[in-house]
Amino acid sequence: MRADKGKMRIQSYITVLVMLLPWPSFLAAGESGTVKVEKAFEGITFQRPLDLQQPAGRDDIFVVEQEGRIYRVSKKGNTWQKTLFLDLGERVSHKGNEEGLLGLAFHPGFKENGYFFLNYSAADPRRTKIVRLKYTGVDPVDAAGEELVLEFDQPYSNHNGGQILFGPDGYLYIAVGDGGSGGDPRRHGQNRRTLLGSILRIDVNRLPYAIPPDNPFAGNKSGFREEIFAYGLRNPWRFSFHPQTGALWAADVGQNKYEEIDIIVKGGNYGWNIMEGLHCFLPPYDCGKKGLILPVFEYDHSVGQSITGGYFYTRDDIPSLKNKYIYGDFVAGKIWALAYDGKKVVSNTLISKEVRFIASFGRDNAGNLYVLSFDGNIYRLGA
Repeated sequence: MRADKGKMRIQSYITVLVMLLPWPSFLAAGESGTVKVEKAFEGITFQRPLDLQQPAGRDDIFVVEQEGRIYRVSKKGNTWQKTLFLDLGERVSHKGNEEGLLGLAFHPGFKENGYFFLNYSAADPRRTKIVRLKYTGVDPVDAAGEELVLEFDQPYSNHNGGQILFGPDGYLYIAVGDGGSGGDPRRHGQNRRTLLGSILRIDVNRLPYAIPPDNPFAGNKSGFREEIFAYGLRNPWRFSFHPQTGALWAADVGQNKYEEIDIIVKGGNYGWNIMEGLHCFLPPYDCGKKGLILPVFEYDHSVGQSITGGYFYTRDDIPSLKNKYIYGDFVAGKIWALAYDGKKVVSNTLISKEVRFIASFGRDNAGNLYVLSFDGNIYRLGA
């Protein structure tokens, strides 16, 4: 998510009209409307939902609201119910449109140890906090029990990143934006001495945390932050791991012209703010791309203006989506299915234009995909 998303309050209505103009043929490949997008939890709404997680071995689903609450959603008979799981409202800063409770990750051993982790904005000073709490079976969880894992200053209120997930390797991955404003004025994206503009990887099985020994800058003598897994990112708001290959896919929200999708590899430099997508940004010409990893896909702002990363669809019930990366655009209100053959993108199909203000996606243990909208609803993709 980006500060640019905050601009949508009035402007996005105008922008959505612009999005009705003809789309480039590649982005419009295939028929839209071939996939149903239905309300997942009939009768239940949320305030600015932006994360959905389901711990292994549990039937209930957990939904994060940006203002600082987490709800546990379960079904009794034919009725969906939501129960307050945690309220961090008094600790979470809402001063900026992109600040708040931004990410939730359950420890792989949550069923046994009860640990879960949060990414949220705090104030005075403005900073990001990664914390650990423990669920003991009592709702709601006592917020006073939080344990600090990691915190770092944020110079501006936007470009906070937000996603946190455990990878297949058991380490915690953290998406961190470039610190905000516009154009990365402090050049954080290319500065490995700051955590900003990066995806981090840490070992949280020891508090506060440990550096995985194979992190790309572990033990370096140059002052580079050892937590960095990859860098050169503007605002990697949402990322996910391919369920079969374990590859890390991130959607990086663009500046003025381009939105991009990246496959994140250890030690990779993804170019910001030298480049925006496949194009030079600073300087605008002859910027020098040596050593930079280019996105696997981009689209320009005639198509959409704020990419929201998603997940791979691996179920058999919607054959047209099988093994495709599902993502959307917050401003355009469109959802696409991107096919990648291991070397290049072979198609990018528009599958829905029904949901506005797509803030995030979620995936449950059965592989169902959910769309979280700031209209207050959570939707599920169906055949």
